[in-house]
Amino acid sequence: MINPIIVKEAHVAAHNYEPLPVVLVKGEGVYVWDDQGRRYIDLMSAYSAVSLGHSHPRMVKAISDQAQRLAVCSRAFFTDKLGPFLERVCQLTGMDRALPMNTGAEAVETALKAARKWGYKVKGIAEGKAEIITCNGNFHGRTIAIVGFSSEDQYRDGFGPFPDGFINIDYGDTPALAKAITPNTAAFLVEPIQGEAGIVLPPAGYLKECARICRENNVLLICDEVQTGLGRTGKLLASQHDGVEPDAIILGKALGGGMLPVSAFLARQKVMDVFQPGDHGSTFGGNPLAAAVGLEALNILIEEKLVERSAEMGDYFIGQLRKLKSPLIKDIRGLGLFIALEINPTLANARQVCEHMMHHGLLSKETHDTVVRLAPPLTITQQQIDETVSGIQKALDDLAEQLAKSA
Repeated sequence: MINPIIVKEAHVAAHNYEPLPVVLVKGEGVYVWDDQGRRYIDLMSAYSAVSLGHSHPRMVKAISDQAQRLAVCSRAFFTDKLGPFLERVCQLTGMDRALPMNTGAEAVETALKAARKWGYKVKGIAEGKAEIITCNGNFHGRTIAIVGFSSEDQYRDGFGPFPDGFINIDYGDTPALAKAITPNTAAFLVEPIQGEAGIVLPPAGYLKECARICRENNVLLICDEVQTGLGRTGKLLASQHDGVEPDAIILGKALGGGMLPVSAFLARQKVMDVFQPGDHGSTFGGNPLAAAVGLEALNILIEEKLVERSAEMGDYFIGQLRKLKSPLIKDIRGLGLFIALEINPTLANARQVCEHMMHHGLLSKETHDTVVRLAPPLTITQQQIDETVSGIQKALDDLAEQLAKSA
């Protein structure tokens, strides 16, 4: 019998997602429950947005306390919450200034505007000629400008024409970056690890060499850390694995503590100073509720040592996954708790694996048909990882048996 809740959503909601057939009604820590009372381990964390776990008591209190005082008033006025929040995020990331927004895509758009205006007003690029270099396989959001420089055909199909001024190169290829830079290049926008492409790690030292190339050519290095930032990879920022200090950073997802959409564009003063009153804004960006939530999320991350926990549990998780025995597995890779289980496409697809994992109490989602994303809350324990690995082995065995019977 088809769940009537699923039927209703499918009838009234746009079909821009293809969810697994489960209706979630409750979450606590690494667990979520469906409408039938069944418990699952959440291995998605809402694409890293729920890094602190579901319904963290301190986050629930922070949002409740602030909602009862003042939630939204716009940046037309000062509030007592925004300054402390931005001070904390700048202090932790080493940036000079921050511009608060709501979603990751909005923060990326902010970065694009900042890079172009810096190129014109500071670097001296001729008006209308600024270029920003991006990478094939990138995912920076869903706006028209952003999908315009995506290399994924589906993200672009039917949405053109797209803005000019973007140059794509292969990810992980530093000679290609050096070759693509011209006097009109304002910035290089890059993910330290490509998430939606399938948890793709670049060669060792890649980002460090990119930073050197950008510095020598007076080009801004902008790191999109919306998914990789705030402890996901075992460092506060994924760029820190290469000892890199970018000119600008984009944060989102986990910055909202799994409660609200909170994002920020952070940059050196030389970059942020290009913005003048009226240049850019957001009605909800930096609202008191979001600021209170963002500050508490950062405090929890540091005080509960979740960055260090991500590094420790990530190493353990990857080690246990590599003990799995199945012909369906093509590769296991990752950093911290940002892990890919790549499926052999000649035998099965990742959606099938996710569906079988669901039957064993594990929830995740496929990426590009070939990769199962494993990015649980940073609070996950060794015992929960063991339970997860055991469930994955059972799911792979069940699927392999099913495929053998249908062959």
